[in-house]
Amino acid sequence: MKPYLDRAAFYLICGSLVSILFSIAASQILLGLALATLLLSSEPLRLPPIKLPLGLFLAGTVISWLASGHIHDGTPQIRKFFVFTVLLVVCSTFRKISEIRALVLIWAAVATLSAVRSLFQFAQKYQEAQDLHRDFYELYVGRRITGFMSHWMTFSGEEMIVLLFLLALLFFSIERRWKAAGWLCAGILGLSLVLGFTRSIFLLGFPVGLIYLLWFWHKWLITALPVVAVAGYLVAPSALKERVKSTIQPHGEMDSNMHRTITRRTGIEMIRAHPLLGLGPEVMKDPAQFDRYVPADIPRPLATGWYGHLHNNYLQYAAERGIPTMLAMLWLIGKVLWDFASALRRKLGNPEARFVLHGGIAVILAILAEGWFDYSLGDSEVLTLFLAVIAIGYVAKEAADVADRRA
Repeated sequence: MKPYLDRAAFYLICGSLVSILFSIAASQILLGLALATLLLSSEPLRLPPIKLPLGLFLAGTVISWLASGHIHDGTPQIRKFFVFTVLLVVCSTFRKISEIRALVLIWAAVATLSAVRSLFQFAQKYQEAQDLHRDFYELYVGRRITGFMSHWMTFSGEEMIVLLFLLALLFFSIERRWKAAGWLCAGILGLSLVLGFTRSIFLLGFPVGLIYLLWFWHKWLITALPVVAVAGYLVAPSALKERVKSTIQPHGEMDSNMHRTITRRTGIEMIRAHPLLGLGPEVMKDPAQFDRYVPADIPRPLATGWYGHLHNNYLQYAAERGIPTMLAMLWLIGKVLWDFASALRRKLGNPEARFVLHGGIAVILAILAEGWFDYSLGDSEVLTLFLAVIAIGYVAKEAADVADRRA
């Protein structure tokens, strides 16, 4: 019975990692089943070598929660610890790089279906603006495409991760099968990503990850990027041009520039007041708590926007849980980058590991970049994929290490 449980845990976690692209409920049910099956199986339990920073981050979150005096408010973030079991289950059940490649291809297929749906959504919204004789930009910015997801930020974040990992496979994998289909998926995902109008994704996060991949694939292509960007801007529809220009010329409160300024300055005040333990997880979702720290020179009422978090990974962790806990997360991410980059600097016994390690680094760099303008790691769907990327990166590194020892 034990061997069957071993494989069952693998297939269940695969189901969880794929279903996160369309249903968080299904994904977490499958994750729970995968974890239970793993614990009953004969598989040894493995975690990636980030135990210390991960433990400090989780411990810092608990201490902040207990010290905040808002136990009920912070409970959702404690429950979210469950998502971190992705690291344990993936590292304990994945063995071969071929399994990782299959997962990435399935991710690409499902994400492409979601992207195709989003393109139909975009066409419907455009037609709606025409029928109502409304300005499309004004109608669309607050009601953007979502694919299979419920919110455009989640949708864009998932697309970015899947597209970068798919490009890593297309650039660096020595396996040629499925590459033609992969390029088709990449084109559809890229178009949907841009039409999502999420500036932190298509103007910052994705370009950072893409530049990294191109640097190690064909460096000369980086010099062509500005030309492609300018050409794309010139032929882009007017609404997309407006979205790009809105980074420096916002349309009043329609764009989130002022809203982001308010959350950034308020977050800094929160950190100054509570540098060690923060306010406590989820406490700032209480409007009264948030309002206490809004700088006095900011006019009321506040600019339109969601003020339940700070729209910045770094400020959010520091303001909620304290600077030490935020630094623990940065230590974790820094160690992952160092380990993956160190593996790539040597000749790998299994060259197929290159696409996984490059994909992992590209995704992490993209998250670090777009995280200046979005609390993306607070989104369980994005966090699940992010942790999966870290875990499969270490699986690939271990597979390459084993091949080296046998060589």
